Parts: sequence; C-alpha cells; structure tokens
Amino acid sequence: MVIRARFDRLPWRSAVLCSLALVVPLGAAPAATASGPGASGTDGPRTGFERTDGKRWTTQPEEQDFLAAVDRASERVAIDEIGRTAQDRPLQLVRIGAPAPADAAKTRQGNSVMLVCSQHGDEPSGREACLSTIRDLAFAEDKATRDYLRDTSVLVVPTANPDGRAADTRENSEGVDINRDHLALKTAEARATAAVFRDYRPDTIYDLHEYGATVPYYDKDLLSLWPRNLNTADGVHRESVNLSERYVRPSAEDAGFSSGIYGIWTDPETGEPIKQTAGDGQERILRNAAGVKHSVGQLVETRTDALTDEEKDDPAVNNRRRVDSQLAALKGAFDFTDRRRGAIESATTEAREAGSADEGPVHFGGADNEKPEPGRTEPDPACAYRLTGKQWKTAGDELALHGIRAERQDDGGAVVRLAQEQRALVPLLLDDRAEFKLVSAEPVRRCG
Repeated sequence: MVIRARFDRLPWRSAVLCSLALVVPLGAAPAATASGPGASGTDGPRTGFERTDGKRWTTQPEEQDFLAAVDRASERVAIDEIGRTAQDRPLQLVRIGAPAPADAAKTRQGNSVMLVCSQHGDEPSGREACLSTIRDLAFAEDKATRDYLRDTSVLVVPTANPDGRAADTRENSEGVDINRDHLALKTAEARATAAVFRDYRPDTIYDLHEYGATVPYYDKDLLSLWPRNLNTADGVHRESVNLSERYVRPSAEDAGFSSGIYGIWTDPETGEPIKQTAGDGQERILRNAAGVKHSVGQLVETRTDALTDEEKDDPAVNNRRRVDSQLAALKGAFDFTDRRRGAIESATTEAREAGSADEGPVHFGGADNEKPEPGRTEPDPACAYRLTGKQWKTAGDELALHGIRAERQDDGGAVVRLAQEQRALVPLLLDDRAEFKLVSAEPVRRCG
C-alpha cells in the first residue's frame, strides 16, 4: 500500500464528509456510556465527582479507592501499574473485557480501543468520564454491553498525568507537556503510554481533553479532530475522520451539545470557517502519533468556560455539562468501535503489514489540510539508518519503547531498517530533516 498525500482532497475549508468512502448511520451504543450511578443497570462505586453532584473533581485517593472497589467486584476489570511519576504517583492501565483480557497478547488477537484521559492535569472532565465509564462497563447487565465486551477490549489510562492533576497544571511535575512528548519519550508518563501502545497495539486511540473558548468564533461544547499527519495510512485516516464526523460529533449533537472541528474558528452567523488555529500534523502529539503508528486516532476537547448565567452562578452546573458532553461523545466512540469493527481491523492490519513492503514516500511536514513545503516530502526514502554507538546510547531505549526493531553492530551502533511495521515512524525519529528527531542517523541507500 502506498501512503499518499491527502492535502489536495481534504482542504480544511471544504466539507470533510465528502471525503468519506463509507457512510454509516448512528445506532444505539452500549449502555456503558450513560452517566450516573446505576446507569448501567447495576449500582456500583461512585466517584467523588458523582457523590458531590459535580461540585468538585474526584481526588486521587478517591480514584484509587474507586478503582480498587471496581477491580474487586468485577471479573471484567484488571488493573496494572504501568509506571510511576516523578513524584511517585502510580500510572495505571485498566483492562476491561468479558472477562478482562488476560494479557497484551490476548488483546492483540481482537479489536481494542484505548482511552487516554487528562494528559493535561488542568483538564479533568475527561478523567471523570473515563472513571464512570470504567464502572459502567464493569457492572452493565444489558446484552449490548456484554456482547460488545466479548468482541472488544477496552483499555483505559484513567489519569495520564497524576502529578499535573494534583497540582491542577497543564504540564507534569517536571514542567513538560506530556502531549508534546510522544516521540522523544522523556517523561515517565509518555513512556508508559508508549509501552502500552507497543505491547497492546490498540486499534483505536481516543484522547480526552478540554479547551478554553474564544467567543464568538470558537465556543462549541465539544470539538474533535483526527490524525492529520501525512504519514498516516489512507485507511486509518479515513476511519479516523469517520469516527469524528459520523460518530463522535453526531452523538454529542444528539445529546443536545454543539460540536465542531478542533482548531478551526467559524463565523457565528454563517458557520463558515474563518481561521485555522491548530490541527496541524505535528507527529509528537498523541492523535498524530496514533495515526503514524497505525491506530485510528481521535482528539476530543470539551469547553471549560461557563457561558450561561446558570453555569456562571453555579460551577457544578458547568462541571456537569463538561463531563456530560464527554460522555455523549464517548457514546459515539463506542458505537463506532462496535459497528465499524471489521473496517477498523482491516485498516489497522493493512497499515501495519504495509510497513514491511517498504514502499511510498515519507513526509517531514505538511498535513491533510496543508501542503508540505518544497523538499519536505521524500519520494524515495533510504532503506535504513545507521546509528553510531553514541547515538544508540541516546536513542536505543526510545526506539525499543516505540516497538522499532534494530540490528546491533559490532561497533556498538545499530542499523534500523524501514522494512518493518513502524516504517512510517522510523524517519521521523532518525532523519536529519525530521523536526522532532531523536538523533541524526546516517541514511543507508542499499540494504542487502
């Protein structure tokens, strides 16, 4: 499969829906995404947010107690510690299925979706939605949810930035924005996520965030966006757009919330786009890293600002709206992963297998809405990169975390061939032209 540039057929000013090859109507999602105690048909533990009716966010001790209670009570749930933060808080992965998938190998055998919640510590609504969703999936008795969990493994990182959540800061305790570290992997948080990504190979990555409104141009209740990086395989890109435009946003709107595409200001009178403020193809952001690594990717942002008198008078009303809009969007995501299971698996499997063919261009810039600058696309990439011993010491651990194979050399260095599953990622980490490279390795033009 040749990965082709898409900027000529999906400009941001044109209607995204016309690019979709498949149009699937919305249907009922598993009951697991309903909010509130007993919403799944069975009462279970409640979060601090739920117990206070949204007056405050769930504390970290409450989160630990909540997850432990769910784990004890449900065979559908298993919890792993996947790392520790700089301040020694646990990073956890919740595995959910019917029953809980035994290990990464079992998860890779079927379809899986991974929720990454609150990478930015001052964006808590996604975390609350993830916690209640874990509980509802664990205890739901309806047939739709049970059937869904038999066919789909759900992986959840409930708090991707525990130190930032404790301090209510965007960055982690070392001052690093985790969502700009999914290539370099300097933080414990990003390294833990990368290891899960490598070992479990989730078919869909769903990343929950929040944003501050810019009235009147950028104030939707919920915004979503797919991987725009041009190294994303066509099928994965198509399904990612499908997830946003046919499932996530319609699900939010069906629940009464307004929605839009993240990064685009629109005229409040006409609804026409007037300015692009984000949404580039930067590969170190999780939604783009997901696409480059052959997973269907999705970023969701809910509005933090209180824009109604009721929300201004009562912060709990604002908090509940933020969480409810996240849950409404999650309903669409679960519906997508249920109804589009075959198409998702086909797209991700084809993309992973295509790497071994070592064909197609590599893009060092641009996005599906922005043509690369001259010289930023390599139509005939090197077949491998050679690292010196010093470069291997610098980048070897990170390459391994990304799941990239390397051939060690007698001189202490290594050769990394492009003909492997993560072909699209290799040049972004090792080529001198890459903006966020780990090292500038030597291109190899002839590979025996």
